[in-house]
Order: sequence, then structure tokens, then C-alpha cells
Amino acid sequence: MFKTKVKSEQDEDICILVQVENHSFNYICDCGEAKNLTVRECQDTKAILISHTHIDHFVNFDTILRHQIGTGRTVVICGPKGIINQVQNRIKSYCWNLIEEGAISYEVREIQDNRTIRTVTLEPPLWEQKDGETIIDTKVFEQKGFCVEFEVLDHKTDSVSYLFKAEDKTKIELSSGFKSGRWVADLKKLYETNNGDAVIEVDGVSYLAKDLFYMIKTEKGKRVGVIMDHAATPLNHQKIKSKFRECDEVYIECFYKDEDKEFAERNSHSYASMSGQIMKDSNVKRAIPVHFSRKYNKEEIDELIEQFEAARSRDCNQSINQVI
Repeated sequence: MFKTKVKSEQDEDICILVQVENHSFNYICDCGEAKNLTVRECQDTKAILISHTHIDHFVNFDTILRHQIGTGRTVVICGPKGIINQVQNRIKSYCWNLIEEGAISYEVREIQDNRTIRTVTLEPPLWEQKDGETIIDTKVFEQKGFCVEFEVLDHKTDSVSYLFKAEDKTKIELSSGFKSGRWVADLKKLYETNNGDAVIEVDGVSYLAKDLFYMIKTEKGKRVGVIMDHAATPLNHQKIKSKFRECDEVYIECFYKDEDKEFAERNSHSYASMSGQIMKDSNVKRAIPVHFSRKYNKEEIDELIEQFEAARSRDCNQSINQVI
């Protein structure tokens, strides 16, 4: 369902591209410099999901904006408290006397807490805030077949992590004596709405729907997480385990090596073994360490990744509290 690419090199500021099977658009997570992000990928982006607006996560927004101007599309921008004014100020710092109305439209969704989202629209040439609505939801974005949920983590500022969730699919395996027909779709609908006491007719025979539910199998939708800068604290780890447990794939920040744990604590970042341990404790199937401090060379980053992987394979009896 999801095809995810890290578009930044190890020595560049972080940017991740998510593509969705059978969808025409891309989804960008964080706006690091990312020279591998193409013009076409920027133009085909439907939503930009920003964890926080420290410069290494927001510096390339202007380049993406530059490539999207003229597409005539509405692009969604999601981010933490303050993102509305920050996006508006970045855009209004340029001269727009030659731009045409309808060249682009941005719907900015500001995540104010773990359930409250404020929306505004910004349009050329004046880029004034047109108030939208306040949404109470744990989803910040939704399209056919999938949605994006969020969790607000602490990084001495709000840092939003994102979870791409594909819809679960129900399939039916017909038992001997049953032939396919319209009743199959009806049975699936009753199963999805938990209406087992409804009567359904199959080839002239009436059944309670729940008596046929044994033929239905649920295929769990793929889940992909992006967890950027966060302090290695018990509260953040509790939130991560709650939101990202048993994910298929998670990209998680590993800004520091274990030897630099003091820098991590001082700057409210995670570090290699801690990021690896929280992925293990969350039973994540595939965990990818990303977003390394630019003070490290390639050999040091390789060591950092080894520390991450070692924590992922550590004896399961060692809890995250022991690692702290």
C-alpha cells in the first residue's frame, strides 16, 4: 500500500516521501534540504506533514513551494502549534505581484493538541488567512483507502509524529456448497457494521449473518510511522508504544550515538540504543533509523546504526526503563 523513500542523504536535513499504491499524489514528511527530491515529486504532492519547524525540518519548504506554484492544486500542510503563522510568514516574505489567482492553494492544519486541529486557507496574491474550522479528531488527513493519524511528542516544543494507516480489508473464502453472488457483498457489509443478527438469504435459504461470519477473513491494513525529534522520556515512549505498536514500518530519529547521550538529553533528542529499544518494545516489524547529527562522518553513522540494531536485538527481558 505505502512505498516510502528517504529523499535526503545521510549528511542532509531529513525529508521522507510516501507514495500510495493506486494514488496519483505523493506525501512529504518534513522539508529538509533533500537534493534527491525531484520537481515532479514536489508538484505531485498532496500533503506536507511537518513534525516541527526547527530549521533542519523546514528549510526546504520554499523550494517545494516554488515547484508547486502554478499547479492550480490545493495542498494540505499539517504541523504543530504555530504552523499557520509560520507558513504564512514564509510565503509573504516574497513579492507576488505577477502571480495569478488560483495558481495554488494551501490548507494549513495546525495540530493544537492530541485531538484539536485548526484549519485555515492561504491563497495568492495576498495570502491572508481564511478561517476554516476546528476539528476534533485523531486523524489529520484522510483519503480513500487510508488516513494519517498523529501523536504530539515533546522536543522542548511540540514535535508531531505521523502514522499512515491503510484500511483493513475483508475477504471471503466460500465454504463448500456456497456460490458467489450479491449476498457476499451484503455479508461483508454486515460483518463490518457488526450486525450479526441480520438475516441474509443465500440461494433461497435464510441464515443469521453471524452464522456465516466464519467465512470472512480480515486483512489488516499496512501501517507506516514517521517519528522525528523527541526527548527520550518515559512519557514520549508511552505515547510511541501506544500509537505505533506492531507497525509494519517506522522511520525514527537517531540523532546521537550512545556516547553522546548527554547531548541527547540536553537537546531533547533520542539516541541510537534508545530509539532501537523503543522500536523493539513497540514490536515494530521493520524499523529504520534516520536523521543523524551532521557532526558525524559516515563511519560514525555506521557505528550509530549498529548501536540501534544491537538494541533492537537485545534480550526481550531488558525493559526500556533499564536502558534509561
